[in-house]
Amino acid sequence: MNTRKQDLRKNQILDAAMEVITQNGYENSRMDDVVKSSNMSKGAIYWYYKSKKDLYLDLVNYWVMRYSDMVAKIMEKDQKASIQLKQILNYFIDEYEKDPEPFKALTEFWSMAQKDDDFHKKVQKVYAAFLEVIESIITNGKNSGEFKNVNTRIAALSIMINIETINWFTLFDDHGVSAREYFNTLRDFILAGLLKKI
Repeated sequence: MNTRKQDLRKNQILDAAMEVITQNGYENSRMDDVVKSSNMSKGAIYWYYKSKKDLYLDLVNYWVMRYSDMVAKIMEKDQKASIQLKQILNYFIDEYEKDPEPFKALTEFWSMAQKDDDFHKKVQKVYAAFLEVIESIITNGKNSGEFKNVNTRIAALSIMINIETINWFTLFDDHGVSAREYFNTLRDFILAGLLKKI
């Protein structure tokens, strides 16, 4: 089987796993559910993944790849740090509005990270990489004189934690505030805290 066909089949399995985990949660997901959702044979799925845990650990990578390409493109552009930060925040809310399901999956990954060392290491690595992206934006903003001389790590952590709050909208009622309204207000608060007064 050629590599392209293998990648397509693997993506078909991972899309099915994403659907299953968001509907059933990790604990209540079975490989049979993934078989059914993917329309592939059990043997084909076990050819790629030896266990449910292997499959869902790879799903973390798949989740990251889904968003990291666009974040990388935003970072490549030679523009102000505030614009990069705005674009990243806007990108996540756009993606959430298109399809909130993957954000539900993230909540499951958090849960597994508390219970299983392999998931903990995997999710920790993802967060460390994203934290570096946010820190580099803040550092660039400070170096260019656009941002205040804030503690880079604390500012990046607070931004990351605030981006994570999008998951709240997948779990609870919105109480009359849309995810976009909330995120836009949040973005304005973050930028007001970082930008130097002119």
